[in-house]
Amino acid sequence: MPLNTALSRKLGIRVPIVQGGMQWVGYAELASAVSNAGGLGLITALTQPTPEALRKEIRKCKTMTKNPFGVNLSILPAINAPDYSAYANVIIEEGIRIVETAGDNPGPVVQQLKDSKCIVIHKVTTIRHALSAVKLGVDFLSIDGFECAGHVGESDITNFILLSRARQSLDVPFIASGGFADGQGLAAALALGAEGVNMGTRFMCTVEAPIHQHIKQAIVDASETDTTLLLRRWRNTMRLYKNEVAMKAARIEKQSSAGLFEEVAPYVNGKRGRQVFLNGDLNYGVWTAGQVMGLIYDIPTCEVLCNRIEREAEESISRLASLRDESFKSQL
Repeated sequence: MPLNTALSRKLGIRVPIVQGGMQWVGYAELASAVSNAGGLGLITALTQPTPEALRKEIRKCKTMTKNPFGVNLSILPAINAPDYSAYANVIIEEGIRIVETAGDNPGPVVQQLKDSKCIVIHKVTTIRHALSAVKLGVDFLSIDGFECAGHVGESDITNFILLSRARQSLDVPFIASGGFADGQGLAAALALGAEGVNMGTRFMCTVEAPIHQHIKQAIVDASETDTTLLLRRWRNTMRLYKNEVAMKAARIEKQSSAGLFEEVAPYVNGKRGRQVFLNGDLNYGVWTAGQVMGLIYDIPTCEVLCNRIEREAEESISRLASLRDESFKSQL
């Protein structure tokens, strides 16, 4: 029986799972596979060099699935920032009704999307930022715990606490992001008040993920301790796979007396990270991965994975229900 949550009802999906918006991973191939499997696939807008390139990727995805899919649009600080409004215009013009946003100062883009009746899921790492996003009128919040891959924020709050704080503090429905890979995790997130989960690293390790097989196998072989944090000195903390390049950058960040970002910049170059996913060389550049690697043991198709998570979640919920002892209650 499909899990009936506010997320699945609003988005029109069978399984309350959202594929994370991942740079250099969120292409039509993966997004369509997740949507075909019953979840919500996301194209990552900024994997495309221009808004018009994004339009082509959206149209490609439409030929690969008839199910709902969305687009991730992350608004991040940059020396030469993309034209976020132009990307949003393409999303709107192509009839995409579900958009995941993230990053700093999302107000103008969120307003642009809401004016066009889009459903907006905004990703945050603190309750303070969540409350600010609620004022913008977002439809869902994606609560991103410290376990997650990529940008973890600066508060170091894990999901067990963060989700409960969200349940206590928020009127807007939310989903849980960071540390999820199986149905037991989905059931736990629902128990803590979430309406579903967002998974990034777990979807990197699927047949359809457009990354090299060596990287997928590295995720399978890794443990929960095989990540490291970088760029905390500049309050732009990221969780990355612990490879040679990341550890060199970490040493420079810790030991530098000057504290100049330029000292680590060559090591955290995003273009080299992109090449990792293409050439399969684990140490060619830095790449994001979450602590959830410790829970990943295979490389299934998205369909097998989503069906398994759905089954495991239902079994977990049934097991919890079976713990109720009505006979004990009658004795009181």
